[in-house]
Amino acid sequence: MSARIRDAALWPEGLERIRFAQSFMPVTAAVADGLRASGAVAGLRIGVSDVLEPKTASVALALQEAGAEVVVTCAGRNTDDAVAAALVHSGIPVYADSRAEAADDRENVLRLLDHRPQVIVDDGSWTIRLAHTERPDILDGLRGATEQTTSGVRPLRTMAREGALRVPVIAANDARTKSLFDNAHGTGQAVVFAILDLLGEPIAARDVVVAGFGPVGAGIARHARALGARVTIAEVDPVAALQAVFAGYPVEALKDAAAHADLLISATGVARTVDVEHLLALPDGAAVAVGGGVRQEIALRAAAEAGAVEVARAGAVAGLRLPNGRVVRVLDDGNCINVSAAEGNPIQIMDLSFGVQLAAVGHLLGSDLSPGVHALPRAVDDAVAAHALRAFGGVLDERSPHQLRFLDSWTP
Repeated sequence: MSARIRDAALWPEGLERIRFAQSFMPVTAAVADGLRASGAVAGLRIGVSDVLEPKTASVALALQEAGAEVVVTCAGRNTDDAVAAALVHSGIPVYADSRAEAADDRENVLRLLDHRPQVIVDDGSWTIRLAHTERPDILDGLRGATEQTTSGVRPLRTMAREGALRVPVIAANDARTKSLFDNAHGTGQAVVFAILDLLGEPIAARDVVVAGFGPVGAGIARHARALGARVTIAEVDPVAALQAVFAGYPVEALKDAAAHADLLISATGVARTVDVEHLLALPDGAAVAVGGGVRQEIALRAAAEAGAVEVARAGAVAGLRLPNGRVVRVLDDGNCINVSAAEGNPIQIMDLSFGVQLAAVGHLLGSDLSPGVHALPRAVDDAVAAHALRAFGGVLDERSPHQLRFLDSWTP
């Protein structure tokens, strides 16, 4: 079996942590049981390209136990080496090493694609896009993919509009059981807590500016405000900005808000959201971070070209001296802070997301879908939510015959 990991001897530690995560993932287990019983993935080659930590590893193992031939890759900054070793020990080829640089990450994705997967379970859609640009010969055998992030679905929709997307992709990200919980409650909480851990200081009575008021930004704002921060929102979407106003937040242009920010968090998934002008507007000593996110969401490359230089570093906190002489603290080099500087979202939240991912795989394989980006059907989404409701001890009510007749009627 081929693999490219840091240290195979780390597997006992990784396996112990995977088993712990699995004990809190009843939804993933229930959906995986359905895949196993149906034989939907038996014998199929499935590539998993995702953050590699205990919760994600549980998905890879669930697919393997359902009969699939699984291969895994992950960017170095998002790789837990012990977890990678545990998957290799369990018979899953893994191409992921925490020491990997960008070129290595790309090579590792290509190694996964060289296994000629028939299904891709993706996070950020990089693997799907590289399959189209670098390994187009595998596309005829690729039955489709799933994508679980907003920033990953966006370029896939662009590809579909341009006629460049040659396989069907299920936008697992858009399922209600994913977006209403993972983004707002999971990422929102994990981002704020990761920042607190890195800074080692409270945010109560501090000015926190959140760029973007989608589900992630709204979750970050809610958690920051609950801890006593004064939260300001910056938005380009008038409806989202209005939602922020109705939620009780002041809304300002980002450059104006940055001028009074103790902490600026980007939550848009759009490169150069925090551009050089916004960095220059920050007060001396302010911190800046990315929740979720994409590369260069904080325009650090452009800032360096404009004369910014790193003058200090303590772990994942870098002091960046700007051309105007101010020094701002950049957290985790502008990476996805809740993942690469922490352990991702809470297990119970990710259990919902991974249940959706597995359900999306089942729907993909059981349907005759054309190339393009497809929604997960409401009934499939509801089934995942019902598993979760039972796991949390909730009981679903039912409509009475009178209610059903009313809903089916059109007469006045």
